[in-house]
Amino acid sequence: MRAEIIGVGTELLLGQIANTNAQWISSRLATLGHSVYHHTVVGDNLKRVKDSFALAESRADLVIVTGGLGPTEDDLTLDAAQLVFDEKLVEHEDSMEKIKSYYQRNQKFMSENNRKQARVFESASVFQNLEGMAPGQLVKHEDTLWVFLPGVPREMKYIMDEYIIPYLQNNYHIESQIVSEMMRFIGIGESDLETKLQSLIRSQTNPTIAPLASEGEVGLRLTATGESTEQAKEKILTLKTKILDHVGKYYYGSDAITIEEKVRDLLKEKGLKIGSAESFTGGRFLERLIALPGASAVCQGGYTVYTPEMKERILQVPKFLIKKYGTISHECAEMMALNAQANLDVDVVVSFTGVAGPDASEGHEPGTVFIGLQIGERKPEVHKFHFDGGREQVRVRAVKRAYELIFHRLKK
Repeated sequence: MRAEIIGVGTELLLGQIANTNAQWISSRLATLGHSVYHHTVVGDNLKRVKDSFALAESRADLVIVTGGLGPTEDDLTLDAAQLVFDEKLVEHEDSMEKIKSYYQRNQKFMSENNRKQARVFESASVFQNLEGMAPGQLVKHEDTLWVFLPGVPREMKYIMDEYIIPYLQNNYHIESQIVSEMMRFIGIGESDLETKLQSLIRSQTNPTIAPLASEGEVGLRLTATGESTEQAKEKILTLKTKILDHVGKYYYGSDAITIEEKVRDLLKEKGLKIGSAESFTGGRFLERLIALPGASAVCQGGYTVYTPEMKERILQVPKFLIKKYGTISHECAEMMALNAQANLDVDVVVSFTGVAGPDASEGHEPGTVFIGLQIGERKPEVHKFHFDGGREQVRVRAVKRAYELIFHRLKK
C-alpha cells in the first residue's frame, strides 16, 4: 500500500521534540513491504489538520496519524478527521471505564475534559492502550485505511506492535518483500565514492543504491524487493559483493554499527589495549569509547592535558620542545602519544593537540589540529588537519578522524 504518516502537534514544528514516531513507523512498514510516500507534520490548528487529512486521503491507501488524542483543547485530531469522514464520534465504554479507574485508584479528581480521550468513530476498530489513556483506532473511509495512535512513543509502539502490524499482515497480502541494508564507509568522500561506483549506480534497478553523507563518513542504502525476504536478501548480497570489490577498503560495517564500535571490535580481535592523550578535545575520544559495552576489555584510560603546564607536568613533554615548537605542533603531538603509551602501558595511543577556536593560538588559525598515533613499536605518526566549522564542529571532526585513522591502521 501507499502509506502516509502524519504527526499532529505544534511542538513538533517548534523543534521541542523530534518526530521519531514517523521514523519508527516507516521502518516497521518497510519490513511488511508497504511503501511510505509522505511524512507530514502539522500544528494544532483545526483547518490545517483537516486539510492535511484531506490531502492524505487523496493520495494514500494507508494513513497513520500520531498525536492530538489528548484531553486538552488543542488536541484536534479526531475533530479534524470527523470533518473529512462526516462520521459520528462516540464514547468508547471500555476506554472510559479505564480512565475513570485510573483516577479512582490514584485518588485524583477527573475533570470532564478527560472524557475526550475515550472518543472513537462509530465504525472504528478500537485497540486498548495499556501504556496510556487514549485508545488506538482503525477506520476505513472511501478507499483509505486510517489508523489513529497516541503521540507518546511507548504508547504508539505498543498499539502498532500488538494490533496494527498483525492487522496489516492478516488483511493485506504483500506480493513482494522489501529489504534494506545501510553500508557504512569512512575515509572516502561522497563524490569520490559515487565516482568509483558510477557503473553500478547507473545500472541500478533492483536493488537500488542511495548514497547518504553524514559527519565524517558516507553511507550507501541498498534496497531490494523480492517474492520472499530471502530472495531480497540474496539480491542485496550480490550487489554488496560488487560494491566491496570497488571500495571495500573503506567499508567498516552495516546498519546500526558505529565506527567507535568497529574500532572496539578490532582492538578485541587483536588483543590490544588503547589509551589517549587529549588537549582541546577534552576527553571526548575516550568518552565515546567508554560509552560502549565491553570497553573495559580494550581501554586502559587516558589523559586530558589542556594547558602547556599540564602537558609538561603530566605527560612529561619537555619544556624546551614546547618553547621551540609550541604545544600546537607535530612534535608535541608525537611526544604526547609516546609518553602516554609508556605511562598507560597500552598498545595504541591517540593524541590530540590543536586550536578549536574561536580565536587563533600560537600563530595557528582555528581548526588547526594535530593527531598523533602510536601503535606498538611502530614509528609514531602525526597528521595535520584543518577542520572547518565552529569550536564544537572542530572537536567532533577531530575525534571522528582519529577513529578513522585507527580503523585503517588496525584493519591492515
